[in-house]
Amino acid sequence: MRFSRCLLALLTAFTAFTSPSMASDDPAHVLVFSHSSGFRHESIEAGVAALQALGERYGMTVIASKDPALFDGDQIQEFDAIVLLSNSSQPDDPASEWWVGARRDSLQAFVRAGGGIVAIHAASDSHYHWPWYGQMIGGRFASHPPGTPEGEVTLTDSEHPANHGLASPHRRVDEWYYFDDYNPTMDLLATLDPASIEGEDVNPNPAAWAHEFDGGRIFYTAMGHTAESFSEPWFLQHLEGGLSWVLED
Repeated sequence: MRFSRCLLALLTAFTAFTSPSMASDDPAHVLVFSHSSGFRHESIEAGVAALQALGERYGMTVIASKDPALFDGDQIQEFDAIVLLSNSSQPDDPASEWWVGARRDSLQAFVRAGGGIVAIHAASDSHYHWPWYGQMIGGRFASHPPGTPEGEVTLTDSEHPANHGLASPHRRVDEWYYFDDYNPTMDLLATLDPASIEGEDVNPNPAAWAHEFDGGRIFYTAMGHTAESFSEPWFLQHLEGGLSWVLED
């Protein structure tokens, strides 16, 4: 069952979050899905742990899995939100994609029934041979500069729950993505200043966005490459707000 809750938190000097009062008779069920047949990020385990801790904090049931067989039947419909945690596939190999046949139908049915999707980092580097998936995410990974330089992020919608209360501009370390097939009609939430990482592009580069798609809510952040991201208060609050938004009625 869908429900509305506020997961916004306040940063403090010594803890990541101060939990607000959020009593709920119907706690959310969230799947953290991290299967990858492409590059598997070392940060996935840290991300799973951080999202499980978030679930404990707010009384949510958080299930972590790498098993695509979850999408073989209807069991996926029992969840309120799915977190796609750097679930990459091989761009040039259709056989590396696991959402095929009935599994595609299952994910589409979830979204069309109002299910929420939180997509993190390499979730955009996946299923290049399924147009619906790319449209759902809102853009496809194209390239990234070498390494994990410190870049300057500017929030472009301070009212969105994923950004509420966060400092802007904000400098942080990550692997910075550039995108193909970006949908400009979405709500752009954050941009990277390419000059801050000595990039050649002079235009702000999308770093996070949100949109309503095919009946569901989709939040995507390109950040989250490093394991350290998932112990960083600014980034954790960004994720927490994005999850709260996709879970709203």
